[in-house]
Amino acid sequence: MKEGKMMSEVLSQSQIDALLSSFSAEGTKAFENIGDSVNDKKVKAYDFKMPKKFTKERLKIINDIYEVYSRLLSSFLTSNTRIHCKVKVLQIEEQRYYEFNNALPDHVIMGTVDLGIDDDDVMDVSCIIQLSNSITFSLIDRLLGGDGPYIEINRDFTEIEIGIMKAVMEKMANILKEAWAPYLEINPKLLGIETNARASQSIAPDEVIVLVTLEVEIKEVTNIITISLPAVNMETVMSKFNDQYSQGLKRYDTAREEKRREGILKGINNSYLKIDVVFAETQISLADILTLQPDDIIPLNMPITGNAAVKINNNLWFDGKVGVNNNRKAIKIDNIYKN
Repeated sequence: MKEGKMMSEVLSQSQIDALLSSFSAEGTKAFENIGDSVNDKKVKAYDFKMPKKFTKERLKIINDIYEVYSRLLSSFLTSNTRIHCKVKVLQIEEQRYYEFNNALPDHVIMGTVDLGIDDDDVMDVSCIIQLSNSITFSLIDRLLGGDGPYIEINRDFTEIEIGIMKAVMEKMANILKEAWAPYLEINPKLLGIETNARASQSIAPDEVIVLVTLEVEIKEVTNIITISLPAVNMETVMSKFNDQYSQGLKRYDTAREEKRREGILKGINNSYLKIDVVFAETQISLADILTLQPDDIIPLNMPITGNAAVKINNNLWFDGKVGVNNNRKAIKIDNIYKN
């Protein structure tokens, strides 16, 4: 019985011919359909010569650090240029240093910064901060009293321009300390300024770097600032991060925040504001103004017992009674208005 069942499952020659003819008619189309389904899928090229050294989680930590740095840098540029400046993280990627360096113009401001990590297990870590020429010349023009527009200039930098940018980049390097503080204590220091992109030797050409690109907007000028971090050193540095920081959590240091708040209030307390005291406002015609004489009286829509408004930078903050104190005009505050 078993032998008969096996014999019945053997295909005859006619059945084999029918299957082959069916495949010849539809098999090619079936392969085409398979090819189309493969082509529809997004295939990401992988470079085996330069394998990725950082996971998405680690790149996110670097992104978080420089998100904070971009906000601090925005405040610094705004306060120094007296115009609104906006800085944001554009992208973070890995690439070979020579690929980044070859794309730079011949004359460019590059600052080498030692992060100053005090740890025997971590060798000296240096990064390169590079400013695009449009941002550089806009800052120089604004700091020297100009309006800050960018004029296309293709030349080397003068000693005065280098001196100005050195002071700016020293502050930019110091800001890194606060941005890194929740993860690692660093003491960054500007080692020097280089104006020739090809002469920079702080990072080997074949070395893999983490390239942080910041988009900077100063008035009508928008361009980039890049920060190059050696990937090998960063791997060692990031291994020192506390586990809770690796998960994106940050400690809230109450004492430090209170000290920071006191510093901000101290700075505000030393500021000067314009104060105006307005007793009353009225309207009269130009003809009446032209005919005014001594001892003429202008009636006001305010009783003599009314309060005068106290305005700070044209905003109403208080009102009170006008009087005299130590032979000087004064006002006694009666009411406080919440703005």
